[in-house]
Amino acid sequence: MAQVEATTERVVAADAEKVFDALADYSGTRAKLLPGHFSEYEVREGGDGEGTLVHWKLQATSKRVRDCLLEVSEPTDGELVEKDRNSSMVTTWRVTPAGEGKSRVVVTTTWTGAGGIGGFFEKTFAPKGLGRIYDALLDNLATEVEK
Repeated sequence: MAQVEATTERVVAADAEKVFDALADYSGTRAKLLPGHFSEYEVREGGDGEGTLVHWKLQATSKRVRDCLLEVSEPTDGELVEKDRNSSMVTTWRVTPAGEGKSRVVVTTTWTGAGGIGGFFEKTFAPKGLGRIYDALLDNLATEVEK
C-alpha cells in the first residue's frame, strides 16, 4: 500500500489573515466554499479552527464516496490540518503571504492507497480528480475573500 498525495495551490488577491480566517470558519464561511462533491456538512464541535470536529461526505467519483469525520488542528501559524477519523486521509491547508494584498493557498491531501493494480490506478488518477475538486473550492474561496 502506497502513500497517495494530491496538491493544489492558488494565489488569492486577499491578505493571508483574511484567507486563513475564511478557511478556518467551519461554522460559517467554509460550508459556502464547498463544491457539489461535498454533502451532509455538519460541524459537530467547535467551529473555528483548532478543536473543530466537522463531518461531510466527499464524492470523488460517481462510485467513490468517503464519509469523513475530521479533527482540525493548527500546528503552526497559517496552517490548518484536517485528520479523518474514518480513514488515513489528512488534508493540510497552508496560507502564506504572496506579496502586498495577496496570499498563496496550498492544499495537500495524503492517504494510504490500496495495494495491487487498484492501488496503481488510485495513485495515478485520484490526485488529479481530487485536484479538480480543490481547484473548485479555491475558486469559491477567491470569490468569497476578494469581495
